[in-house]
Amino acid sequence: QVQLVESGGGLVQAGDSLRLSCAASGGTFGSFDMAWFRQFPGKERELAVAISSNGGRRYSAASVKGRFTISRDNNKNTVYLQMNSLKPEDAAVYYCAAKDSSDRYWSTDSYQYAYWGQGTQVTVSS
Repeated sequence: QVQLVESGGGLVQAGDSLRLSCAASGGTFGSFDMAWFRQFPGKERELAVAISSNGGRRYSAASVKGRFTISRDNNKNTVYLQMNSLKPEDAAVYYCAAKDSSDRYWSTDSYQYAYWGQGTQVTVSS
């Protein structure tokens, strides 16, 4: 069974940076497309960034483009989310997600992702 464990969340000030990590176990990490979703209170999870299984392709939602960067280290079975220039509106629970690799390496539909982490809270004070 694939397990994803996020870490790195916390409280930061607006303009600060934060890096989240997601460590995977129990599967072949290099065969998964990976993504970071975020969930605001009372809202559905939304896709923030995604990366293809070999790391060659990346997607960023308009709301985070130029500020957030996803990367992965297939040797360490870990995916990262580097968040720069954080804004109060970025405050959310951030989830790591995985799906089997495909040509469509990203999807805004959370149901396309079979595996999820437990989430990590990011709070941004103004």
